[in-house]
Amino acid sequence: MNYVATDKAPEAFGPYAQAVNVNGFIYTSGQIPVTPDGLVVEGTIEEQTNQVFENLKAVLEAAGTSLNRVVKATVFLSDMDNFVAVNDVYAQHFGTHTPARSCVEVSRLPKDVSIEIEVIALSGE
Repeated sequence: MNYVATDKAPEAFGPYAQAVNVNGFIYTSGQIPVTPDGLVVEGTIEEQTNQVFENLKAVLEAAGTSLNRVVKATVFLSDMDNFVAVNDVYAQHFGTHTPARSCVEVSRLPKDVSIEIEVIALSGE
């Protein structure tokens, strides 16, 4: 098991890794709309979702892989009314690649943000 860390994504807010590489798979921790310097993105759900994807891309890059190697994504929303807007941004980042996905509404997320996404990806390109 190898831990993945990068300063191009926010540091972990607790005792966990940004990602872990195990047996050819990269498991990311949930990424929220926080910039690498720790500032919460307060804009629209689209702006927040884009920041989440920038964080995911940075963590995956540090692990030697990318979004096109993602096999499963889990999306957590504080309001399911944002589902369509999040889907639009999600599709822009994944393009024609369509990994398996779950999307659930939760009562609260860290730092009271509106979205969190975690992914599982194949390591290497």
